[in-house]
Amino acid sequence: MSISRLLALASLAFLSLPAVTHAAGPVAERGKYLVTVAGCGDCHTPGGLLGKPDVTRALGGSEVGFELPGAGAFYGPNLTPDKETGLGNWTRWQIVNAIRLGKRPDGRRLAPVMPWPGFAHLTDSDAMAIATYLTTLPPVKNKVPGPFGPDEKPTSFVMKVVPAESAATTK
Repeated sequence: MSISRLLALASLAFLSLPAVTHAAGPVAERGKYLVTVAGCGDCHTPGGLLGKPDVTRALGGSEVGFELPGAGAFYGPNLTPDKETGLGNWTRWQIVNAIRLGKRPDGRRLAPVMPWPGFAHLTDSDAMAIATYLTTLPPVKNKVPGPFGPDEKPTSFVMKVVPAESAATTK
């Protein structure tokens, strides 16, 4: 086997390991920048949607969800590397696929409010930078509510999206 092929296989094996906390470096710093400008903390940080983000639990999941007519209520999940309530058992490639393809490792689609179609245009290096950054965060143990189906009652705050025709009839 050639050295270049061996290095490529070793790189793939490394990137397929579960996400663990890594020391921050230039790639993680780029990821932090992208997460910041994309506003990920707004929906994924406790208190973010209430105007009082808890920065000690940054990206640890939201207690406020979005209720979409006919779809249910969805809460921004915990993006920290906590193994029980966050992304700690996901590989960086699984994180990248969720960001860019809107699909979790278990095959479930991400909530419709997650703007993954826009993130599908991220370069490979930018998507991997975000995934790498998320692995450097301190784990936050925070199980968010839901998701809830359209006939289920949410157990926490929700922002309800109201279709235009419904809004017009309630005025």
